[in-house]
Amino acid sequence: MKKKQPQKQNSSKSQEKNSSSLKLGDMLNQDIMSQLRQKQQELNAAEVEKKAAQEEKKRAERKQREKNKSFEELLGESNLNWKNYK
Repeated sequence: MKKKQPQKQNSSKSQEKNSSSLKLGDMLNQDIMSQLRQKQQELNAAEVEKKAAQEEKKRAERKQREKNKSFEELLGESNLNWKNYK
């Protein structure tokens, strides 16, 4: 059996741990952070607008399909039991 050798601690590893505990916000100045936050808000707003536009487009397409349905298609989709009315 081999004897366990004591592990050597490098001062560079401890410095890496300290530097990794720093946050990105700590490293950047406040101007850059405010610009990044503003850009993030703009991107979120653009994404919301894009989703709204897609929903509106889908709604318009459904309305157009509903408008162009034939009487047979409308009758087939009806939930009413027409035998009750004979």
